[in-house]
Amino acid sequence: MVHFVGAGSGAADLITMRGARLLGEADVIIYAGSLVNPELLDYAREGAELHDSARLTLEEVVDIIRDAEARGKTTVRLHTGDPSVYGAVREQFDALDRLGVEYDVCPGVSSFCGAAASLKAEYTLPDVSQTVIISRMEGRTPVPEREKIRALAAHQSTMVLFLSAGLLEGLQRELMAGGYAPDTPAAIVYKATWPDEKVLRCRVSELAETARANGVSKTALILVGAFLGDHYERSKLYDPAFSTGFREAKP
Repeated sequence: MVHFVGAGSGAADLITMRGARLLGEADVIIYAGSLVNPELLDYAREGAELHDSARLTLEEVVDIIRDAEARGKTTVRLHTGDPSVYGAVREQFDALDRLGVEYDVCPGVSSFCGAAASLKAEYTLPDVSQTVIISRMEGRTPVPEREKIRALAAHQSTMVLFLSAGLLEGLQRELMAGGYAPDTPAAIVYKATWPDEKVLRCRVSELAETARANGVSKTALILVGAFLGDHYERSKLYDPAFSTGFREAKP
């Protein structure tokens, strides 16, 4: 049996209770060493086999799982954040399906949630933005034409950009070309919820300069949008003049 486990946004105690339990029960743990907080391995039981996937190919990861299955062992595949967001898990699922290996998924707290917590921000503010776009800047790996930053920026929604901290000159240029004003609020959150986290607030036009000045070139999320500003409308959910299924409006 293989359990794909989301490690959470960074801090070791932000893994789910289920994820921590599965780590503690695993015979074999394959973890993304370039991204996962090493303190999470403290949940592993004594004698568990540890494999850092940062230096492995997909085929090598599958070989480790195949060997563990042949020995009747339980494997945890530990991914940073939540496996469903830039986790490269679909190709692993398909490989295990071909082998007839049973697996399941334990979700985790994504770093985009951790970044919002660190900023004390709400992505979906009434009259500001009701849509969150999660994407990345095109680099060595292309993106579909319809999903290039310039096209997505035209929506003026909240944007959360992964895997883009080393491409900020081009990113800020594409964001502004797509429609964001140069003074649109932005933030860079380096290693959200880790002990050495950095939260850097700036404007879209200052993203690259801010990152350079603070020595940030990777392991950071870029957040863009008016949700980081001061203007918003009060939510109807708790408005006394608004009826809900649980209470009547008050005059």
